[in-house]
Amino acid sequence: MALTVQQEQTCTDNKTDFSGLKAVIINCSLKKDGNLSHTRKLLGVAEEIMSRNGVEVIHIHALSHQIAYGVYPDMTEHGWDRDDWPELWEKVAAADILILGTPIWLGEESSVCRVIIERLYAMSGELNDKGQSLYYGKTGGAVITGNEDGIKHCAMTMLYALQHLGYVIPPQADCGWIGEAGPGPSYGDENENGEPYGYGNDFTQRNLTIMTWNLMHMAHMLKTAGGLPNHGNDRNAWKAGCRFDYENPEHRV
Repeated sequence: MALTVQQEQTCTDNKTDFSGLKAVIINCSLKKDGNLSHTRKLLGVAEEIMSRNGVEVIHIHALSHQIAYGVYPDMTEHGWDRDDWPELWEKVAAADILILGTPIWLGEESSVCRVIIERLYAMSGELNDKGQSLYYGKTGGAVITGNEDGIKHCAMTMLYALQHLGYVIPPQADCGWIGEAGPGPSYGDENENGEPYGYGNDFTQRNLTIMTWNLMHMAHMLKTAGGLPNHGNDRNAWKAGCRFDYENPEHRV
């Protein structure tokens, strides 16, 4: 994906080593063919910026997989014949950065996006070696496209869900593009001059750039620091009938 002059410059001027970071981008488009997804085109800019700065990026087009509905880690254990989520989860669990991308429909994120959030929630009982949610120490962001208002509303619900699970949400962790209200061109469609809609939108490109760098900076800071301290947020300390002695973690009184 081509970058703007300003986006190119941020990559050229970067002095931080982001190698070792991993990112997963999940495109929650309603299009079965990911190559036709307008949301994919905007997500591609974030992917390009991260890749150029040493971040290992995996792109997942949700509808290219059979992800069962439900809030359990593996829905084949709950009546479904097939569930690709456990395999995808391994990639999400290994990533330091997660970006959810979605179109807007009726003012909300797509139904596919809600399924992904529910499956992320299904894994919220998994703990790291500090007794925290496995999502602790990871950063999350949201990218939204559409032909109707709702960017901030969708970002609000998506980012709330991610932080509730344990993701750290850095400053300005969302961006989006919407065309004129009603039927019309979507992000990346060409106008009569062959120019793609949205690519030259300074507001969208600026916010996307800031979001991507903030996600990388926060992920780098967290990884360097070894994640978040577990004082006060160790779930093992809250087991029934136990009081935790933080001076002696092996001692419950």
